[in-house]
Amino acid sequence: MAETSKARTLREQVREEYARVARARSGCGCGASCCGAGAPGEIARAVGYAEEDLKKLPDGADMGLSCGNPLALAGLRPGEVVLDLGSGGGFDVFLAARRVGPRGRAIGVDMTPEMLSRARRNAEAFARRTRMRNVEFRLGEIEHLPVADASVDVVLSNCVINLSPDKPQVWREIARVLRPGGRVSVSDMALFRPLPPAVRAMAEALVGCVAGAVTVRAYGAMVRAAGLADVRLEPRPAYVRALAATGDPMIRKIARRLPRGTEPADFITSLAVEARKPGTRPRR
Repeated sequence: MAETSKARTLREQVREEYARVARARSGCGCGASCCGAGAPGEIARAVGYAEEDLKKLPDGADMGLSCGNPLALAGLRPGEVVLDLGSGGGFDVFLAARRVGPRGRAIGVDMTPEMLSRARRNAEAFARRTRMRNVEFRLGEIEHLPVADASVDVVLSNCVINLSPDKPQVWREIARVLRPGGRVSVSDMALFRPLPPAVRAMAEALVGCVAGAVTVRAYGAMVRAAGLADVRLEPRPAYVRALAATGDPMIRKIARRLPRGTEPADFITSLAVEARKPGTRPRR
């Protein structure tokens, strides 16, 4: 199916914003205009990354773009092939690469050339530090992954799928590239209930990972429709409350447009998503 002009416009808006973040050498969660106005390390610690892991990252890999910690649930094993969708500066890719070790592989896919350049520079620093060259970054859109069928053990993504104009297609691609028995561990933004029109109309909210989000119920249906099994969804509204407490500018704008007596965390949540591709994991 051909992409609509609206979808193309939204995709380019996201691409341009993340290119700006990449050039700026710093970011904030889920987009430069939104979620997570604190320092990158501060955000990573708030969503569950260990200080010990953060210290092992190449400089500039953590851009403050996380809304959860998909690695915490992934259960990565030595020798596995891991794919990160919307890999940015390589934050989760480098952490995954350490866990799968030299016999494994960590692949990042990102549609923004500026992010890709940054990640590849970081990969050289990672190789010098670890003496491992098990990291690769590929240019591509997550709706059309540059990855072979049934070639990946684990798919990760951190606060990216919500930005896609065709989320069901992303999940179909995840199912395609996973090996039988392969696993998914995703952190994303979702909604408890639809946002008011005034919030959805905020152009920056899309890049900020809010207006593009779907409800938790719709999210689960989308994952199952792609053919994945054992789907588990865990809303984590504490992330949004933490952002509100820091005075995040996007959260403040959203709060001003919500019905009286409600707060952003009544509508918006970080969502931990786990699933599995049916079948038996082949012996290797």
